[in-house]
Amino acid sequence: MEPQLRQAVTHGVATVVIDHPAKRNAMTAQMWRQVPPLLAGLAADPAVRALVLTGEGATFCAGADISSLRRSPGEAQELAVRAEEALAAFPKPTLAAVRGYCVGGGSQLAAACDLRFVEEGALFGITPAKLGIVYPSSSTRRLVSLVGPATAKYLLFSGELIDARRALRTGLVDEVLPAGELDKRVAEFTGILAARSQLTQAAAKEFADGRLDRDDHWGAQARAGGDTAEGVAAFLERREPRFTWTPGDSAPGDGAPVDTATG
Repeated sequence: MEPQLRQAVTHGVATVVIDHPAKRNAMTAQMWRQVPPLLAGLAADPAVRALVLTGEGATFCAGADISSLRRSPGEAQELAVRAEEALAAFPKPTLAAVRGYCVGGGSQLAAACDLRFVEEGALFGITPAKLGIVYPSSSTRRLVSLVGPATAKYLLFSGELIDARRALRTGLVDEVLPAGELDKRVAEFTGILAARSQLTQAAAKEFADGRLDRDDHWGAQARAGGDTAEGVAAFLERREPRFTWTPGDSAPGDGAPVDTATG
């Protein structure tokens, strides 16, 4: 079977599977190219309320297919960054479900997700120093925001792998699950995400990612959208809320990403 990205939507959750098991789900140039348009389609789908990124079988992603680096390392890195940025900009909650190796470009993709749930035995590594590659500044900043400068330097300087427990201690991952429990926990948690207010999630994602100029916009959305009234009414009536706000309710262009880096 050709290397590919598979997708499915079930109960409001889109699942994207990195499918290249012959090379531990390494990303080919064509797979990197597929990521932005695939995510754009899922972002525009009103049935999608959250997204899970995972790998086929026992490995998340072992990075970029090294053959693509030999042909054109600059182009390969540019494709990876475009894919990473498209994932980071996805307007709904994203979660990486990780088993086995999460290395190189695989770590870039996992770090670009909002959350990372992993199975015991997973291994993480950022390996450009093993190949003489300059890791992109945007990817480096994202890594530092997750784990801090000291751990980011440890990973980038050495290229060494760390296990799931150390990844949890450093903040690289959010939950570590026993073997056989990852799928159940991801389904449970994404079900929770799909039931919550997309208005709250969209605003929180922008603010957490550093957007500083949108308080008035999100205040207006809250007043007009109806989710706040529904949430309060549901709480008082002791029932599950039925939130109706969707990202499409925001004016076109309002959610355009802004570079929040300084210096």
